[in-house]
Amino acid sequence: MTATADAEAAANELTPLADYLGSVLRRLRALPPLDLDLTQAYGNVLAEDVVAPHSFPAFDQAAVDGYAARWEDLVGYGPVPSGGPGGRTVRLNVVGDLGAASWRPVRLTPGSCFSVAAGAPLPVAADVVVPVEWTDQGMAAVEIFRTPKRGYGVRRAGEELPAGTLLARAGTYVSPALVAVLAATGIGHVVVRPSPRVVIVATGDELVDVGRGSQPGQVVDANSHALTAAAAEVGALAYRVGICDDDPEGLRGLLEDQTLRADLIITTGGTGTGPGDMVRRILSRREGGRAGPVTFTEVALYPGTALGFGTVGAEEVPVVCLPGEPGAALIGFEVLARPAINLLAGAEPVFRPSVRAHLLETITSPGGLREFRPAHVAERRGGGYTVQPLPGGPFTLSGLAEANGLMVLGERVTTAAAGSTVDVLLLDRRR
Repeated sequence: MTATADAEAAANELTPLADYLGSVLRRLRALPPLDLDLTQAYGNVLAEDVVAPHSFPAFDQAAVDGYAARWEDLVGYGPVPSGGPGGRTVRLNVVGDLGAASWRPVRLTPGSCFSVAAGAPLPVAADVVVPVEWTDQGMAAVEIFRTPKRGYGVRRAGEELPAGTLLARAGTYVSPALVAVLAATGIGHVVVRPSPRVVIVATGDELVDVGRGSQPGQVVDANSHALTAAAAEVGALAYRVGICDDDPEGLRGLLEDQTLRADLIITTGGTGTGPGDMVRRILSRREGGRAGPVTFTEVALYPGTALGFGTVGAEEVPVVCLPGEPGAALIGFEVLARPAINLLAGAEPVFRPSVRAHLLETITSPGGLREFRPAHVAERRGGGYTVQPLPGGPFTLSGLAEANGLMVLGERVTTAAAGSTVDVLLLDRRR
């Protein structure tokens, strides 16, 4: 049997990624909802649909500073020439001033108007607001040089959001703009899913903390820092525990302690089958005839085929075990941990958005594995997208740092030709 045939045979024994993800996500449930004050709701996900209890705007109001008038009183007076006031004008008596805090109802009579500030309630019978710059800005009487259309400068009650409007569905992320919409329609509390508390642990005797260079036998812990940032980016409350040595009792004790403050625990390192892979040996060990709390699976994923999932502690807190190689850990987070966090938070959808893009360069991919490769995706001027794979492949941290997308190459793909179309996950990069 050739080396290629051996590789293909080995790949056929792996669990398809879609099957594995489905089995993991079916075991998770969204966190119980809670009622939060609107000022605390930002960053959480709605647990139920939200309907507007009141209209917005709540009353007829001026949209611009100017003079509230009856359009009938302005008809017949055409626009001023472009050079400034000239031609025919209309003169109206200014019978009062209305600000945003005005509350007494007033009514217009023929030939009169009110000076109004943007946001002020409109007088009864007013159906137009003449902008200040179209007038001589008179105080007792005003000369109007241009005639706006009926309804100009007017915001009617409920024209944007009538009472009873569905403002947001369950699963919607509470953004600053949504907070404004909720507040404007009279909502002070919303029912949300809490942000998941995610604890990140890096394991390995070889690990040393950041702030120094690696020496032989040492590896700087990039994983726990990177994954804490990645969990925070999803919206989790992320806690970095740091480094745990390959000590069985130490690891068990640490995980038990962290279940008190975690909705999800993420470990990195030790997921393989080698003699030094302590996480797998400890968490998959059978005790009392029962399987270990975490099941490790060889998944058809590149990079990082070995992934673990299960629960720990009396509270059965979910735990995700990712490989120790930094590139594989970050890809594993995107593929497994990120959707798990979104599911716990009640967010929909749980996966990143994807697009189809035209490949700019011919590439090869390992057969039998679903590869996630860092890439740069761009919109084409005529529509659609192009994607350029970044040098080094998925193991290169510099490529992951530069990527704004992850190109997805299926298990059956061994070569993707330039000009072909591939799937690309879009990464949220603020630049």
